[in-house]
Amino acid sequence: MLDEKFYLVREDILPEAMKKAIDAKEMLARGKVHSVAEAVKRVDLSRSAFYKYRDAVFPFHMMVKEQITTLFFHLEDQKGALSQLLSIVANAGCNVLTIHQTIPLQGKANVTLSLDMSGLNEDINSLLGTLKKLEFVDKVEVLSSGA
Repeated sequence: MLDEKFYLVREDILPEAMKKAIDAKEMLARGKVHSVAEAVKRVDLSRSAFYKYRDAVFPFHMMVKEQITTLFFHLEDQKGALSQLLSIVANAGCNVLTIHQTIPLQGKANVTLSLDMSGLNEDINSLLGTLKKLEFVDKVEVLSSGA
């Protein structure tokens, strides 16, 4: 939620997997590798560990200049639901960095969006309110926020 706590931690006390996830993300961002598989292989990290930490650990300089927020949605499986959700987010001035959607089971799907909020043209609480009012949205949570 918005009242989450964040900590600035010295690199030497981070678990090795977190440091490797940051290294893999940096290789991907700089174009030194072409895929997640290649990045994790080069840093000797499992793909599951990479996906576990990729949206949770950032170099300090990235968080200072970017406002990254990760939102979790529990959605009803309706045609066009994800498209409508993304349209609202884009119209609010957010840039979608990553999208992860589960396969719908029993008419429900989970979607996680990592967003660059630096261009947000409204209050985040207003955006969350708009998203929560959508008929196909059962739940919205802020998983992490650098804002």
